[in-house]
Amino acid sequence: MDSIFTKIINGELPAHRIYEDDKCIVILDIHPVQPGHALVIPKKQIEFIWDLDDSLYKHVWKVAKLIALRQREILKPHRVGVIIDGEAVPHVHVQLIPANGAHDLDAPRPEGEPDHEALRKIATKLKIDS
Repeated sequence: MDSIFTKIINGELPAHRIYEDDKCIVILDIHPVQPGHALVIPKKQIEFIWDLDDSLYKHVWKVAKLIALRQREILKPHRVGVIIDGEAVPHVHVQLIPANGAHDLDAPRPEGEPDHEALRKIATKLKIDS
């Protein structure tokens, strides 16, 4: 069964994309912990990061670094936190969260309808053409 991320990758669902290449995409989380919260997602649907082949594993981290540096440059957080996930959505993804302290990494997520205008504005600032 296709994950929500595979549906986004296939163009079946909309997303605020900030980067894409032949192996992965980076989108903004629609319920961000902090503004600019991004998800690095391999296009190949694999549930566990340790099951990625070495080449794809290295590529995901290369892209994660590219995006984290862009977040630092544009959003100016003290640091960018990293969470490796795959629990809520069974498709590995690396979360990159701009943070000014540990409390920013576990702040409550907004509920309800996403603020697409705010997401669009941040996506425009963070977008990197591949």
